[in-house]
Amino acid sequence: MIVCNCNAIRERDVREAARRGHRDPLSAYQSLGRRPRCGQCIPFARDVIAAEAAIA
Repeated sequence: MIVCNCNAIRERDVREAARRGHRDPLSAYQSLGRRPRCGQCIPFARDVIAAEAAIA
């Protein structure tokens, strides 16, 4: 599933960033060499990161 349309960031990319210790969307995006543009993806990215943190 696509998390960020502007940057074509997939859910699995955000999950992998969360597993590497990135605990917020800005940090996760930066680890992927990108930054949020329109910002509409931030709430969903936060949810994905929180879900991944809950599993760990």
